Amino acid sequence: MEENKLICSICGAVIDTDDYDEVNGQVICYDCIERHTALCDCCGTRIFNDDVYGDDYTILCPYCYNNHYTRCCCCDALLYEDDAYHLDDEDYCRECYNDECDRFEYIHEYGYKPEPKFYGCSERYFGVELEIDGAGKDNEYAERLLDIANMKKEHIYIKSDSSLDDGMEIVSHPMTLEYHKDFCWEDVMHEAVYLGYRSHQTSTCGLHIHVNRKSFGDTRDEQDEVISRILYFVEHHWNEMMKFSRRNEYNMNRWSARYGYEKSPKAILDKAKKGCNGRYSAVNLCNYNTIEFRLFRGTLKYNTFIASIELVNRICDTALYNDDEAIAKISWSDFVAGITEPELIQYLKEKNLYINEKVEETEEF
Repeated sequence: MEENKLICSICGAVIDTDDYDEVNGQVICYDCIERHTALCDCCGTRIFNDDVYGDDYTILCPYCYNNHYTRCCCCDALLYEDDAYHLDDEDYCRECYNDECDRFEYIHEYGYKPEPKFYGCSERYFGVELEIDGAGKDNEYAERLLDIANMKKEHIYIKSDSSLDDGMEIVSHPMTLEYHKDFCWEDVMHEAVYLGYRSHQTSTCGLHIHVNRKSFGDTRDEQDEVISRILYFVEHHWNEMMKFSRRNEYNMNRWSARYGYEKSPKAILDKAKKGCNGRYSAVNLCNYNTIEFRLFRGTLKYNTFIASIELVNRICDTALYNDDEAIAKISWSDFVAGITEPELIQYLKEKNLYINEKVEETEEF
């Protein structure tokens, strides 16, 4: 009869009644159950005290904690997932979230996207995203930049960006090329440099330029025809575009990969639509209302900034006013020969991309 008796796995006592339970396959007497185990408040599973997650008010098994709960990154409070507030890939309780939002009232989270305000009068508008790094995701610094740019109207806003080490992203509302050139970008950039930010002199920052699709045609098919020629131009002049971008091959492949050489604009567009680069393409087609040129390294040098927008504008014009056959015949020399914008000519000369004419290059920030 002794061989049939059960032994408590914790205290070793002989169990000769029905006063026991099993926890994780182990036989436990009721006295040890009371002292060494607990019930999960979420699913009711009995677990050992050493396996309990939660806090002083909530007992959780590992499964329920990992799948239904999280903790505030500031105060470590236990939160049901649906009750957590999310900011910059972190979870917050309500109180800490409000404190964090107050602390960064001038810096929006990455997903922030206001209703666009259009400045200037033209068919074509450019929205820029300029990443700056090295001086912090600082609310006071953001306020100073916004005070310069938004004295009368909201022209720019500032967002956080997890791809940056210690910085933020300046985003413009859509502006015409002439509006960008008349806007106080130079003052904003000087202030950013004064505050300690850099853009070109980092390994993290890019300059992204959005162009509205409607400037290429009224219908989606008309727009796609022009976009296909934009892609064709970029691919067929990839070496020049690389040199202009100031990026090395590694960073280009990481943040703005090419689609690859094809013999016709349509073939490149078809490849782009079937590709797996997502938004990390030299020319990103994932947005419904815009295409995004992602090639350029960040800069806080005004001439480089304006020259980049002017180059994008020239490429768009070339694709708009030439058919497939004509664009295939345009050499880089042909392309730059028609350029009249002084900022773009200066930059092309600095990079030895202007009909073999080079000038002394000034420092990038």
